[in-house]
Amino acid sequence: MSDTFTLAACAEMLWRDRPMEWRVKRLTEMGFQVGLWNWPEHDLAMLERSGATFSIMNGYLRGRLVDDEGAAELLKTAKETAAVGKRLGVARLNLHGTGLGEGGLPVTPCETVTGAMWLKARDTLNRIADLAEVEGVTFTLENLNLPVDHPGVPFARAEDTLALVSSVNRPGLRLNLDLYHAQIGEGNLIELCRACLPWIGEIQVADVPGRMEPGSGEINYRGIARALKDMGYRGSVGMEAFASGDPEAALLAFREAFTV
Repeated sequence: MSDTFTLAACAEMLWRDRPMEWRVKRLTEMGFQVGLWNWPEHDLAMLERSGATFSIMNGYLRGRLVDDEGAAELLKTAKETAAVGKRLGVARLNLHGTGLGEGGLPVTPCETVTGAMWLKARDTLNRIADLAEVEGVTFTLENLNLPVDHPGVPFARAEDTLALVSSVNRPGLRLNLDLYHAQIGEGNLIELCRACLPWIGEIQVADVPGRMEPGSGEINYRGIARALKDMGYRGSVGMEAFASGDPEAALLAFREAFTV
């Protein structure tokens, strides 16, 4: 296992023909923490007794940042999720600019984000930080990409999520900096990591194109890992990726890339 970073992997995207209990157990046996998506889809009692350490899961079920109705739903379901997160010991509860539906498409697409929407999103995230403080949990805001996976999601770019989280600037709200999404939308990944560093809660990785393990595409993840170490990052790195072949081989490639 990496001596520099805490490594995790998204159980939803690996061994998809196997039951979740088997996936969680195998990831734990291999020394990885476990990432999840929506908790109502899982047997919570099984997860609780699995002995796994959970790095991240979706921190809400419905809602959005940019209007009163959406913010109320986001906060309501985030409070429910915080209780589940504490039960399972999940380190970070993840948010997006709006709820995602089938295929990762936004439930409420938004082509133009107005100044009023920015102000409302900042207010909503301040209320999320209030909730985090009361519940003793940490929420993260994830950047996505518009061209390939998530067209119509507001605040999808890393520069947007950084602007929001840094302006709120409270310990209960951090960045989930997804470098797969950032490579598609923005590039310049090492300098992006440097700009985001004070607010990063977790870094997520997959290669481009194809959203598969490090080493399968164009991103120099070994170089990024060395740069992260040099800039002082010692936190969680999660592989949120499909496997190009054997999942265990993909996990070993991920571990090798981030063992620096």
